[in-house]
Amino acid sequence: MQSDTLLHVANFSSLFVCMVLKFPQIFLLMRAKTSDGVSLNSLLLELVGYIVFVTYQMYYDYPPPTYLEYPILIAQDVILLLLILHYTGCLRQSLFYTFLFVGGWRLLTVDKFVIDTSMSLCTFIGAASKFIQLQCLWKSKDAGQISALTWALATYTCMARIYTATVTTGDMLVLVRFIVMTLLNMWVLLTIIYYQRQSSHKKED
Repeated sequence: MQSDTLLHVANFSSLFVCMVLKFPQIFLLMRAKTSDGVSLNSLLLELVGYIVFVTYQMYYDYPPPTYLEYPILIAQDVILLLLILHYTGCLRQSLFYTFLFVGGWRLLTVDKFVIDTSMSLCTFIGAASKFIQLQCLWKSKDAGQISALTWALATYTCMARIYTATVTTGDMLVLVRFIVMTLLNMWVLLTIIYYQRQSSHKKED
């Protein structure tokens, strides 16, 4: 009974957090009217990872509460993508990305081998997106336009999903992905905090 309650809390808290997860980053970009420090390539890879993951879960009829937040995350990432393209003067490219993502999503369900292979690569895709964002931070040494709250919330949801995946499906591909994403999200979060503190110290000096 206690484990059932904890599972419900983990599922619904993840869903609730993900409903607003990208909002701090979206509002920050809208206020700054610039996407400096936010990696477009990282966001694109994250979108690919989300699409593969949710398609895999739906393909194998996993319980909806274990992945329900991903369509919401995809929608928020699309808004972020449009904002970045707008502020970089490349909004026309949004049509190309639409065809790319919709076409890729359709291809995923063509065969079991395709979706299984894609899910095997999903962890590497997600990890690559985090490393690209880290490289962007290391290069610019500026985290002013990046929301630490968004990355903190992302870290929490991945930690919660480690638990839900363990007690529901036990799928090792899913578990490994969430463990890796938790560690990398935490790394990005600590890097953001480090550069934001450095920036505040410079302003004080």
